[in-house]
Amino acid sequence: MNTENLTPELAYLAMYEFLVELYQRTKSDELGSLLGSMSYLADGETADPAVWKDWMRCVAKVMAGQGGAELKLR
Repeated sequence: MNTENLTPELAYLAMYEFLVELYQRTKSDELGSLLGSMSYLADGETADPAVWKDWMRCVAKVMAGQGGAELKLR
């Protein structure tokens, strides 16, 4: 699989699909609510506009080398 050209939009859709699959297994209310906020509306915006802004902030953080997936319990 070539992920060289994975845009923030495609990464968002991949993450959304991952969460949908997790929701289908768990039926978690919290995941259902998050997915509702993340869903695209007819105008192409997310149901909660802050979700996309938060996503792009995280993309920028990772692109700047400031993000990681190490478990950090605080």
